[in-house]
Amino acid sequence: MNFWYQSDLFAKALKWLLSPFALLFLLIIRLRSWLYQRGILSSYKAPVPVVIVGNLSVGGNGKTPVVIWLVQQLQQQGIQVGVISRGYGSKAKGYPRLVTSQDDPVETGDEPLLIAKRTNAPVCISPNRQQAIAHLLAHFPCQVIISDDGLQHYKLQRDKEIVVLDAQRQFGNGFVLPAGALREPISRLKNVDWIINNGAPTSFSQTVMTLIPHFAIHLQTGEKRPLRDFTEQPITAIAGIGNPQRFFTMLQTLSMNVVTSQAFQDHQAYHLALFEKFDQNQPLFMTEKDAVKCQNFAQPNWWYVPVEAEITSPQSKQFISELIQEIKTREKKTAL
Repeated sequence: MNFWYQSDLFAKALKWLLSPFALLFLLIIRLRSWLYQRGILSSYKAPVPVVIVGNLSVGGNGKTPVVIWLVQQLQQQGIQVGVISRGYGSKAKGYPRLVTSQDDPVETGDEPLLIAKRTNAPVCISPNRQQAIAHLLAHFPCQVIISDDGLQHYKLQRDKEIVVLDAQRQFGNGFVLPAGALREPISRLKNVDWIINNGAPTSFSQTVMTLIPHFAIHLQTGEKRPLRDFTEQPITAIAGIGNPQRFFTMLQTLSMNVVTSQAFQDHQAYHLALFEKFDQNQPLFMTEKDAVKCQNFAQPNWWYVPVEAEITSPQSKQFISELIQEIKTREKKTAL
C-alpha cells in the first residue's frame, strides 16, 4: 500500500489508526517464532542444505535476481542446485509441480518460470515447501536447495538466510502489517547471514547489488539490440513488479525517452486488451518477469530488458565458500 512509504498527514493518521492491529500481528509472529525455536511447533529439516532468499517487507525487493545469481554461482562451482517456490499466482492443477522453461506462466507463476528459463535448474512449486523439496530430491540429485522467499516460513529449517533490501524504499514507515510493510520487525536482521542492498548502500549495508541491463530482446523473434539503439525515439514502458518505478527510472537513467509509463500490480495477469491503449508505433518495453507472461500474444513492437545481478563484495565470496563447505560437510555425514 502506498501509505506505507509516505509521510503526509493522511499516511501518518492511517498508520496510527492501524497500529493496534500491527501490535497484535507483532505479538502473533513473536509467539510463533518462539514456539518453533522451542520445538513446540514441529519443523522440517531437509537432507541437504537449504538457503532462504527472502525479505522483511511486502513487495518486490529484488529477490529473484539474487536467486538467479546464487544458482549460477553455485552451478559454476559444479554444485547441483534445486529451487523451490510457493508459486504465488500459479494455477497448477496439482502440487508439488515441477517447472520447465516451456511451461505456461498461468500454471507456474511468473517468478518460478523466469528462474527456470534463466538457470536451467530444476524448480518445484508448492505451498507446502517440504513437499516441494521431497519432490525435487526424488527426481534430481540436488546438493542444495534455494528457497525463493520463505524467510517467515519457520516450518522449514534453513542453513543460511539472505535478506534482500530495496535501498530506495527500505522499510517504509517501519511498522509491521497492516500499519506498515514489514512482515517482521527490523531487529530480525540481526539473525540473518547476509543482507544484500538492492541499488545503493544503506545503514544496514553489507553488500550492494546492482542490476545491470545490457540489451533489449524482441519478444517475437528473440533479436537482441543494444539499449542505446532506442535512445533517439519515444518509447512506452510497462512494469508489473513490486516496485515498477525502479524499472522506469532505470530506462530513464539510460537516456531512454519514456513518454508513457504504466505500472501494473505485482504478478499481474496480462491479456492483449490491456495493451490496446498504448501507441502501437512506439517500441514498448517491459521487464523480463512481465515478458514470460506476454510471450504468447506478443506484438511486433514489444521488447523486454533482462538484468543481471552484479554482486562483487568480499561477503559474496565468503558466503559462497561457506555454503559449499556446508554442502560438502553434509554430504560426508550422509555417506557415513
